[in-house]
Amino acid sequence: MTASVQAKNSPQPAPFRLIQADGMPQFGVFNQPVTDLGLADFVYRTPMDQLASRLARWADYKQFQFVSVSHPDWILAAAIADIRYLCSGFAYFYQRNTATLTEFKLLQPFARCSQMSHSPVAGVASITSGKKQISIEPCGFNWRLALQSKQLNADLLLSPGNPIEPLALCLPTGYNGWTYTQKHNTLQVTGDIIFAQQPVAVTGALGGYDFSAGYMRRETSWRWGSLSGYSGSNKIGFNLAAGVNETGATENCCWLNDKRYLLPAVQFSFNRQIPDAPWQIFSHCGAVNLQFIPAAKRQERLNLGLLASNFRQYCGSWHGTISLGDGQQITCDGQQGLAEDHFARW
Repeated sequence: MTASVQAKNSPQPAPFRLIQADGMPQFGVFNQPVTDLGLADFVYRTPMDQLASRLARWADYKQFQFVSVSHPDWILAAAIADIRYLCSGFAYFYQRNTATLTEFKLLQPFARCSQMSHSPVAGVASITSGKKQISIEPCGFNWRLALQSKQLNADLLLSPGNPIEPLALCLPTGYNGWTYTQKHNTLQVTGDIIFAQQPVAVTGALGGYDFSAGYMRRETSWRWGSLSGYSGSNKIGFNLAAGVNETGATENCCWLNDKRYLLPAVQFSFNRQIPDAPWQIFSHCGAVNLQFIPAAKRQERLNLGLLASNFRQYCGSWHGTISLGDGQQITCDGQQGLAEDHFARW
């Protein structure tokens, strides 16, 4: 599939550098995306306060990007992850009426035939293997996803509404690391999808992206939930997570008609040994009270000793409510979305 969508007259974020003059990242929840990570100026030290080696600076930095498009009848998702020793990617198309998930995946050692974006707002992340390719390109506030494979091809542009309010934050991770996360749901979707040689209409679909990078824990895990959809005439979406960004703030937020609202910490309650059982996601203050019902999953287990991953991402439906500080409420009554449970040693 050739490129068919372009970002036209896209506003550009104001310059904002993550690593400050003292060699440390700025921490907090930001009102705009970071435009320059400034990695070369980060003063990375060991837990014993010594300057980290050049090898450690390279090996300990991780970056991954994820794009999803949700429709009442289907979900399309794609990801690229660079953990230095390996670069991996996957994409899938989930069909609600049959509860089937069709996927392809790519794996390249030491970034062979792959690259990552140099900035959360510019550059291209891509991975290629034979005739299969995944490309994710941030273009200011817009994001472009291109897929090539035998069964699934796509060329899509995800664009924010007005106001433009992504989630952007950087928080300390572990003793000497940090994680920058940028996410935005309920984005408008234009472009083309071809699945099993048939065109798929994107009318009624909404999208979201996730850019995460930093010096993360050597061994980590997280739980995550995401939604982009409609409730009547309202656009609703959320990002909920537990396990990574929880030092002084969280990456929990929701969007109602493009306006962003920060949310409190949440707890994920589910049973890994009963994968089809509903999940409960709630905040102890009562603002978040949700249930996720899994319908299909993408799963991958990899144990190479030094490197390991136990990854489960579920497609399913969301039910329940989120109460906002201004008295409004988001109601979920079966909209299609995602939930994830992931352990990583990298």
